[in-house]
Amino acid sequence: MSTKKSFWLGLPMQMMYGLVLGVVVGTMVSSEFGATYLQPLGQLFIRLIRMVVVPLVVATLIAGSAGLGNASKIGKIAVKTILFFAVTTAIAVTIGLILANIMEPGTGLTISVEGLKAKAAAAPAPALSKVLLDIVPINPIEAFAKGNMLQVIFFSIFFGFCLSLMGESVRMVTDFFQMVGDVMIRMTNYVMLYAPIGVFGLIAYTVTRHGLSVLLPLGKLILTAFIATVIFVVVTYLPIIKLIGMKISDYLKGAFEPWLIAFTTCSSAAALAVNLEASRKMGASKAIASFAIPLGNTINMNGTSIYMGVTAVFAAEVFGIDLTLTQQFQIVLMGVLAAVGTAGVPGAGLIMTTLVFTEVGIPLEAVALIAGIDRILDMIRTSVNVLGDCLTALVVSKSEGVLGT
Repeated sequence: MSTKKSFWLGLPMQMMYGLVLGVVVGTMVSSEFGATYLQPLGQLFIRLIRMVVVPLVVATLIAGSAGLGNASKIGKIAVKTILFFAVTTAIAVTIGLILANIMEPGTGLTISVEGLKAKAAAAPAPALSKVLLDIVPINPIEAFAKGNMLQVIFFSIFFGFCLSLMGESVRMVTDFFQMVGDVMIRMTNYVMLYAPIGVFGLIAYTVTRHGLSVLLPLGKLILTAFIATVIFVVVTYLPIIKLIGMKISDYLKGAFEPWLIAFTTCSSAAALAVNLEASRKMGASKAIASFAIPLGNTINMNGTSIYMGVTAVFAAEVFGIDLTLTQQFQIVLMGVLAAVGTAGVPGAGLIMTTLVFTEVGIPLEAVALIAGIDRILDMIRTSVNVLGDCLTALVVSKSEGVLGT
């Protein structure tokens, strides 16, 4: 009885209550009230998460990289992790495209696209050389201050790699970052106590701004994205869980809290600390989890890739554009590459969608069309991203023979 009571009163369910209450209150108050009193509640939560995420990623990645051992082992684990992310992301965007072509969410849509304007023109896709060069920070402190996660990750892994080469002589430094990581996880847990109020503010403001009526004409798009996500989890994640010798029920139970945090906050960064703890409880190596999950927080975007595939087909149908197989293959490639540049903060997927639309010639007005329901789509895609991060830590731990040790 006490277990049931603690479940219904626990933080994940408090966040769900905040979500439901936000929808109810959002329908009852004006948009002015929402902007003045409700939006700040949500923005405070986002600022708190952004405050802790960079030091948390830095500390856990440095400690994780240093704890992996020699250089060859770090390289092997990095390759396995990134390869798993890339393959699952490609599968995800392909499933999104296939289902969107079958369900045709934009066909017959009566919503007017006249007068819609994209909030900002998308810059042309940067050259591959520039993308690769931008991963290396000129000034690591500036990268930390700006929250440039790819540069932060590169520096942290390189720093941890050097620590691992120096061995026992720098054990004190490795232990220091391990302790900083533990402190940041505790700090994040305290920040998450505010999450139910933050979720309430974010959802209530979204409803006051757009209204529930925005869901009706775009309901088929939401349904397509949801079904594509379920199919992806069933045909990709569940078989992999069985392959590594875990019960599906044990995994789903263990990953429930980080999944729900990601679902309600639309932020994989918010779920980072809880996801680290959840993967450890399910048997992932501490060093591998500390390496794979912060890395996945930035470059593992399975849910975002599904979203890109579905919204690209939707937008093309709305504007009467027939996407060729070549263009759809471009979307698959862009989905994998764009995932690397999608930071783990709310709404980042919408920014990357602009890049994909530009690449295949879809008018940017389509971004403005989708923006009204992006919060709902963000809940779906972010929760899948977090499930993938946790699973990656377990898969790589299994491949290294340290799962459950």
